[in-house]
Amino acid sequence: MHHNLLVILGPTASGKTRLGVAAAGALNGEIISADSRQVYRGMDIGTGKDLAEYGEVPYHLIDIVDPGYEFNVFEFQRRFFDTFADIHSRDRLPVLVGGTGLYLDAVLKGYRLVAVPENPELRRQLAELDNEQLTARLTSLRPQQHNTTDSLERERLVRAIEIAEGETAASAKLPPLPELHPLVFGVQWARTILRQRITARLKERLEQGMIEEVERLHRDGVPFETLEFYGLEYRFVAQFLKGELNRNDMMQKLNSAIHQFAKRQETWFRRMERQGTAIHWLDGAGDPLRQLLDTWHQYS
Repeated sequence: MHHNLLVILGPTASGKTRLGVAAAGALNGEIISADSRQVYRGMDIGTGKDLAEYGEVPYHLIDIVDPGYEFNVFEFQRRFFDTFADIHSRDRLPVLVGGTGLYLDAVLKGYRLVAVPENPELRRQLAELDNEQLTARLTSLRPQQHNTTDSLERERLVRAIEIAEGETAASAKLPPLPELHPLVFGVQWARTILRQRITARLKERLEQGMIEEVERLHRDGVPFETLEFYGLEYRFVAQFLKGELNRNDMMQKLNSAIHQFAKRQETWFRRMERQGTAIHWLDGAGDPLRQLLDTWHQYS
């Protein structure tokens, strides 16, 4: 099979961006970011953009919207396929790099996503149901519901049903998605080493001015409440700036939360494998680029 997409995934601090840039450089490729936060302009240190690493390698879906804009998986998928087609039109290889599992799944599994407006008539019908009945209705629409938090809040539950029914109605009218033949690689480390890398990188980001970055974003008009939705770094630094945490507590709590986040990422990747995504795992402590290139040339 001729593979037309190279995918590199891994938990935070695994070195996937550096590997992606090196692989793109070796294979005439361009990076497409699969990171739900790097789309935002001005959020550089906290999201770990590391733009200096890219050098001459082109990158896409980074710095494309302003903070406050509600970017979502639907828009990511649409922009990905547009970018994928553009890169191929120039006879280059798209290299999808990131750790946002939902974004990766949206591409690799071909989620059929459509923009679903509010449906007043459906909402009137749902208003007569209790939460248990709403949950049962959503489950009947999506037996393998990937976002279980939708069932915890009534407003999100109603919206999830609205989206599921709207997507079902519109799915027959959707054009076919581009045909993907991906080769997927994952970067893995021993747990103790990854924890050390996470802590070291957090200290480095604080030294680089992550707190000052959050201060600037707030000064430029982004409310602390909004910043707290943009990931762990912005949440805990915002709490520090509001006086809810001292600096030491902020550092310790944030460090622990990032470790837990990395575990959740790894759990998501294992679930991807169980559901049929073949991932070629690379040893981050070895020579992952050589492993990747050898496997790429073997399969391509």
